[in-house]
Amino acid sequence: MDRLSSHRATKDVVEKHGFKFSKSLGQNFLIDDNVIDKILRGARLSEGDYIIEVGPGIGTLTREMGKVAQKVVAIEIDKTLIPILQGETLKDFDNIEVINQDILKVNVQELVKEKLNGGPVKLVANLPYYITTPIVMKFLEEDIPVTDIVVMVQKEVADRMNAVPGTKDYGALSVAVQYYCDTEIVAKAPRHMFIPQPNVDSTVIGLHVREEIKYPVDNEEIFFKTVKAAFGQRRKTLLNALGGLGFLSKDEIKEVLSAANIDEKRRGETLSIEEFATLSNKVNEKVPSK
Repeated sequence: MDRLSSHRATKDVVEKHGFKFSKSLGQNFLIDDNVIDKILRGARLSEGDYIIEVGPGIGTLTREMGKVAQKVVAIEIDKTLIPILQGETLKDFDNIEVINQDILKVNVQELVKEKLNGGPVKLVANLPYYITTPIVMKFLEEDIPVTDIVVMVQKEVADRMNAVPGTKDYGALSVAVQYYCDTEIVAKAPRHMFIPQPNVDSTVIGLHVREEIKYPVDNEEIFFKTVKAAFGQRRKTLLNALGGLGFLSKDEIKEVLSAANIDEKRRGETLSIEEFATLSNKVNEKVPSK
């Protein structure tokens, strides 16, 4: 069996096994060779790599990664796909392991230790769109040794992850992702490149995790709380929005903004991540002692 990334090959596998697509699991299978190749290049795939894939479907991308990587662990929540993957499309690969679990319930650190040589790992996947952000943030926040996250997501989500200050797409997700990663748009995938066709267009985004945090933040919890408050009500000025922190008076908010050299009339979407770092450090100085 060669590539599965064509309409005919995918349809043949689906019909042979009587597989029914699940809307609730957001199942849409990619059928475009060019996008598959761009994903592999975007992931900087090479021999010796350890890969985690979420939502392999019938194994279209999984097979191509298995031809190069040291090992691929594919995590699939739909038990009806497991016989297709293990019994047919991936059966010839001894370096691919399929696990029937919910990624959000998996202890990824333990998985990396037990099955992927302790890492480092890359997350490469056509993600289920309804849980894209929780999956990405899980890999960024849980001290997982991940170097690259190259994932197919809804176009609008990719735009937010990649957005710069002062644009309509820039928000808390932009700051959260770019706090940890350098971002790049790897490929665009219009809806006709999938079966069944989704109602949205898609984008492959590359999140390349920095070895060291770029921004001098004294307290990450306060940093993210400050970001969340700043974007909580986008039309509010920072003077008013930071009241959402819940522990600063109006006068104290004026003090921290002044100390951070940020105009109190500005709005959250105009602040760079460096400015958020400076602001949160000043906020942190005002946190009431327990």
